[in-house]
Amino acid sequence: MTDTTARKRLLIVHHTQSGNTGRLAEAVLRGAQRVAECDTRLKRAFDAGTEDLLACDGLLLGTPENFGYMSGALKDFFDRTYYP
Repeated sequence: MTDTTARKRLLIVHHTQSGNTGRLAEAVLRGAQRVAECDTRLKRAFDAGTEDLLACDGLLLGTPENFGYMSGALKDFFDRTYYP
């Protein structure tokens, strides 16, 4: 039987060029920190790695749109963490 009272871990991974997506990610962080049962970490896409991903229960991704696709930094995060 699993312990449903354990604190959950939310990882917010983002990339921002102009600063707008970063401000959005920080606002999400502030909101998530108000949930007592949740530990939340905010990481830039280039700083987040496999260990961060494996340690979280939930993942929120923030990226600007570049020609209809995610930013290169977020794509790099996926490339580095997908297979491990």
